[in-house]
Amino acid sequence: MWDRIAAYAAHDDPMVAACNLIALVVASNQPFYPLYVYWTVSDHVWPAVFTFLSTPLFLAVPAVARRYSKIGRALLPIVGMANTILSAKVFGPASGVEIFLIPCALIAATFFRPSERLLAFILIGGAILIYFGFNGAYGTPPVHIYTSSEYQAFVRLNAMSAGTLSVFVGLIASGLISQIKARA
Repeated sequence: MWDRIAAYAAHDDPMVAACNLIALVVASNQPFYPLYVYWTVSDHVWPAVFTFLSTPLFLAVPAVARRYSKIGRALLPIVGMANTILSAKVFGPASGVEIFLIPCALIAATFFRPSERLLAFILIGGAILIYFGFNGAYGTPPVHIYTSSEYQAFVRLNAMSAGTLSVFVGLIASGLISQIKARA
């Protein structure tokens, strides 16, 4: 099974392979998010099921990238931003879930070539625009209102999760840099 997953993520372009790996790691962690919410925030975990709506899109990144590498790489932060908007709408901005816009912007800043900087800047700008444009207003109240202490726990959970994802992206990028230097 692991061989098939590795083959699905593999690509001749190391930047594409890196984005594919990140997308599959995010998708594979999504089923655990309700458990994290249960263990650290509240037993009201049913709203976390909405986050599964983005799982097929994260899983599709390698398939799209196999045919259109630049679009596949762009799809990763786009799906991440869409998932962040959905999660902020479901949990409310008090959950701190918008912090996931940071790894989205980091991915956009890291995995595009100098000749693709315009696309990278558009994606980075998209993350910034989502944060400041929505300004915590997502049109409807959250599907469940948590207590203030539960929201504090949510912020800690999301900060740790987004921080861990950012570190993972950094580790992948540093490996990519080493790989590029070794080829030169």
